[in-house]
Amino acid sequence: MEENEKNSLVNRGCWSRLKACMRRAQAGENLIIAFLGGSITQGSAATSDERCYAALTWSWWQEKFPKSAMTYINAGIGGTDSLFGGARAEKDVLSKNPDVIFVDFTVNDKADVFYQETFEGLLRRIYASEGKPAVVVLNNVFYDSGYSAQVFHNLAAARYGIPCVSAREGIYEAIRRGNLQAEELTADFLHPNDRGHRLLAGLLTDFLEEVLKDVDSPEEEGEFLGPLTANAYEKSQRFQAGQVQAQLEGFQEDTRPKEGYYDHFKEGWIGRKKGDRITFWLRCANLAVQYRKSVRHPAPLAKITVDGQEMGILDGNFEETWGDCLFLQPILHHGMNCLHEVEIEIVDGVGQEGEPFYLMSLICA
Repeated sequence: MEENEKNSLVNRGCWSRLKACMRRAQAGENLIIAFLGGSITQGSAATSDERCYAALTWSWWQEKFPKSAMTYINAGIGGTDSLFGGARAEKDVLSKNPDVIFVDFTVNDKADVFYQETFEGLLRRIYASEGKPAVVVLNNVFYDSGYSAQVFHNLAAARYGIPCVSAREGIYEAIRRGNLQAEELTADFLHPNDRGHRLLAGLLTDFLEEVLKDVDSPEEEGEFLGPLTANAYEKSQRFQAGQVQAQLEGFQEDTRPKEGYYDHFKEGWIGRKKGDRITFWLRCANLAVQYRKSVRHPAPLAKITVDGQEMGILDGNFEETWGDCLFLQPILHHGMNCLHEVEIEIVDGVGQEGEPFYLMSLICA
């Protein structure tokens, strides 16, 4: 795999911020290393948290810079995309003042211009944040097809000189050539097992080794250019219970406080029976609704209307079996930027024994 590992750096980008972090670490300064992504980043299918690619990559920093105390942040949440990532980036990552952020949403985002825009908004938000962290994009891949949003994501990353390391070139290509067997790395052709996580970490640490070899060479940071897309999502906001005005008619506010990244179904709103309704007034041009899709059937169906116009059905039933999904459904995209009346009403309810409809949050931009 040696040749493919070298080819995994699909966009060199600018290394000035990474080099600055490494020089600080050599001098004994403490660094915060963060990871933001979906289930692979979270460590799904690894046998322990310590065996996921994020933890292994953080260990590289510890080993290379023993005088520096390295803080590790894993903000991966399974089944989530860059639309959600951008809305939670401030609370989950930037508020902790990270020095380096590794980002991956290439298998949860679709390969289209909508997710190119949401991903660019996320990159601009973190790259231009006050702490000016170094940012590295990781491209994961479906190991049976080679599918990912890599092309769309990396065009956005290249605009800001952000390095991109790709599992498609670094691991999938070795599988395609017959040098590796996908079944040895993943049970579902997506989520890596321990060996797969080691290979992913190897792609990143091989790249970091190259940066470290060049750490003393001067490198100027490029100009922060204007956006590639319409960039409507750079300043997206996530609203939960207590953060936005709501009129409740049958819905109930869930005031239980969250405890960590993975305590998902708290601080939202709960509806159960047909006719239960909740109404919001939101100033935005872009709107997405996040709700629970449950593996416990039946779950309610709800309709959403904006300014009196029906915009779709929110189906609380999840057809996968791996667990409840934090489903994010775009409702408005590049609409009119004004105050909108948003109403969600249960149209197919459940009894007291059924699974209620859980509205997690609203994301506005």
